[in-house]
Amino acid sequence: MLSSPKKLWKFGLVEAVRHSPAVTADESGWKVGGDLHWLWVFVTKLVTVYRIQPGRGFQEAAEVLGADFCGVLERDGWAPYRQFTQAAHQSCLAHLTRRCREMLDIATDEDGQIPLTVERLLKDGLEVRDRRDAGELAPAAVAAEVEGLEQRLDEVLGELDQTQHNGNRRLLKHLGRERDAIFTFLRQTGVQATNWQAEQDVRPAVVNRKVWGGNRSLDGAHTQEVLASVLRTAQKQGQNPRHILAELLRSPTPVVAPLLPVVAVPPAPG
Repeated sequence: MLSSPKKLWKFGLVEAVRHSPAVTADESGWKVGGDLHWLWVFVTKLVTVYRIQPGRGFQEAAEVLGADFCGVLERDGWAPYRQFTQAAHQSCLAHLTRRCREMLDIATDEDGQIPLTVERLLKDGLEVRDRRDAGELAPAAVAAEVEGLEQRLDEVLGELDQTQHNGNRRLLKHLGRERDAIFTFLRQTGVQATNWQAEQDVRPAVVNRKVWGGNRSLDGAHTQEVLASVLRTAQKQGQNPRHILAELLRSPTPVVAPLLPVVAVPPAPG
C-alpha cells in the first residue's frame, strides 16, 4: 500500500478539497514498479491534489475526498463516483455528447434517432446555461427550463423498452443511472457542466508518464503526488513554487505550505 494520505494533509490541500463546495475528479492509468496503478486528480478553483493509488474504485477516491463528501462532484460516468451518496453529482456532458456523436457516425437513420435526441437535449441545456449567465433568464425561468429538459429526458428514457438496438439500450441505461446528475449545473450556480478542469490538470502528468512510464517505487510515487500537488496548486494561485518548497525544506519541524489556510476540522468525539 502507499503511504497514508495524511502526509498530504500537512500541506492543507486534502483538507481544502474535502471541504470544497465543488470538486472535479478524474483518473488515468499509471505505473509503479512496472505494475498498473492509477493517478487520481481532484481539482477545485485554487487547489489540485494528485494521488497515485493501486486501484480505481470508491475506496481510493474516498481516501482523498472522504466517504462522506457532501459537495458537488463533477465527474465522468465511472460507476464508483456514484457511491458518494451524500454528494450532489454533475455528469460530464462532454463525454455524453462525444458518445452520442460516435454512435451517430455509424448509425442508420432509425437507430440514430435516440443519440440525436440526447445530443440535442444536452445542447439545449448548455444554451440555457449560457442565457442564464448572460442575464437573460431569471432563476424562476431557469427552473422552468430545467423542468422541461428533465421531462424530455424522461421521455427519451422511456424508449428503453421500445428499442432493440444494443448501443441505444446501453446509452439509455447509462442515462437512467445518471439521470439526476445531468442538469445539476443548471440547478446550482458555480457547477461546471463537464469535468474539463480535472482533465486539464491530469494532462501534464499523462505527458510525464509517456516520457518515463511512472515511478519505480511506492516511495517515489508518494513523492511524485505530493510535489505535483504543491507545484500545480502554487501555479493556480500565482505563487512561486520554489519559494514554497524552500520554506518547507528549511523548516526544522513539519509546517503547512502557505497555499491555503488550513480548514478547521471538528475534533473527534470523546
